[in-house]
Amino acid sequence: MAQRNALGRGLGALIDDAGHEHTVNADSVNEIEINRIEVNPFQPRTKFDEESLNDLAKSIRELGIIQPITVRKIDDKKFQLITGERRYRAAQIAGLNKIPAYVRFANDQEMLEMALVENIQREDLDAIEIAISYQRLIEECKLTQESMSDRVGKKRSTISNYLRLLKLPAEIQLGIRDKQISMGHARALVNIENTKTQLNTYYKIIDDDLSVRKTEDIIRDINTPKPDEQKEKVRLPEEYEQLKKHLSDHFNTKIDFKRNNKGSGKIVIPFKSDEDLERLMGIIDKMK
Repeated sequence: MAQRNALGRGLGALIDDAGHEHTVNADSVNEIEINRIEVNPFQPRTKFDEESLNDLAKSIRELGIIQPITVRKIDDKKFQLITGERRYRAAQIAGLNKIPAYVRFANDQEMLEMALVENIQREDLDAIEIAISYQRLIEECKLTQESMSDRVGKKRSTISNYLRLLKLPAEIQLGIRDKQISMGHARALVNIENTKTQLNTYYKIIDDDLSVRKTEDIIRDINTPKPDEQKEKVRLPEEYEQLKKHLSDHFNTKIDFKRNNKGSGKIVIPFKSDEDLERLMGIIDKMK
């Protein structure tokens, strides 16, 4: 019975002198008064499910806090939340006066990076929240996709796939967040260049309850040149052909040039697999 009661008090039961004020230690778990903690202004997550928070609060009342939050010390009286805002909010709902926490000494840049990395590793985030966190790590923390891959333990191709979602129209991004379509549907939609066609296809997925495979078939058909379009294919000037060969040799893959009569066009670099994409991105990074 004694063991059961200790569990009921949560992590506080395992902390020496949990009921008394003590010196804050960065290497151990500290019990900190909740009213001395302010939320993280860099928190990338903006939505917290109320029902889920109430369920967690109920669990906290019964078992206590199992996993400590992480804070940084601002001054002798105040701390700022780095990670664990969901646990922090649920603890407030549960009526706790103190919460177990690790104390970090971090500047704003480090704090933002820690919050973003921790956020990405959550299991309940939607794909757009993850993509935005990746984008913020690139823009605000100056991380490359390669260094980010090491930090979050994800392949660069996976990171790239998430970042591409941010190119979709806002309406489709909202649909991803609201689980109207899956990540697989979204990845397929990215391959449509025309925004209007993207939106039409998006609504068709929802209206007809299309599978990812069926969606990919439709988009493949959209992107397949029609016979009359193939006839209008413009022959590339000799200098373009030479550049095309040079790039194909450099990337060790068959580069394709598409150019219209007005001179505008695009360079297409195909890849056969995620591993092949990793190889190509490594070459591009070296060029930078």
